[in-house]
Amino acid sequence: MMSLEERKAAVVEEFSMYDEWLDKYEYLIELGKSLEEFPESEKTEDNLIKGCQSRVWLSSTVEDGKLFFRADSDAIITKGIISLLTGVYSGATPAEISADDFGFVEEIGLKENLSPTRAGGLAAMIETIKKTARENL
Repeated sequence: MMSLEERKAAVVEEFSMYDEWLDKYEYLIELGKSLEEFPESEKTEDNLIKGCQSRVWLSSTVEDGKLFFRADSDAIITKGIISLLTGVYSGATPAEISADDFGFVEEIGLKENLSPTRAGGLAAMIETIKKTARENL
């Protein structure tokens, strides 16, 4: 399994292959489609990320000291964003996630190419992942 740094670098490299943001959005949509099925039983208020305009659910498990995330959203671009984040941070330790600055998000230009409401949702997703990591330290 790749390290957290390797996964972040792979995302930056993947996004650098696209010149236009329309193509990057298409890539995000494809990422969202690749998310594993999220059980209806986990679509609870506790798993709902607060601060997102669309509905985004995030659950986590700890295995061998590493966090693994599962997620879903009712909006296709948002589903791609949470898929991107869970793909990078699943398999990292709580300490790695807590110490990370999530700078790759800025590096790929995601935040500034989202609408203000989606950018706020992105911030809420990041904060929820960080909070989950802190709770599992």
